[in-house]
Amino acid sequence: MLDISHDIRAHRLSIQLEGRTALLDYQLDRNVMKITHTRVPREIGGRGVAAELMRGALKIAAEHGWTVLPVCSYAVAFMNRQPPQANDA
Repeated sequence: MLDISHDIRAHRLSIQLEGRTALLDYQLDRNVMKITHTRVPREIGGRGVAAELMRGALKIAAEHGWTVLPVCSYAVAFMNRQPPQANDA
């Protein structure tokens, strides 16, 4: 598991790995987290870093009661691969 930093004021999650920084940016509109950008440098790509950022974003959204709206192509693809969430109601 990678260590994710969350800068809530900048609306950004980041992971530092081997001197490189991977990023996930989002916009917050009321209770909707719009994931707008993910970037993983080529040097640390192919290791699940972007997926880890997405899992971190989903966890943060759940903790705050936010709905997630994937906007960037990676976020859309990641969300499409996830099983539907169980409805506890």
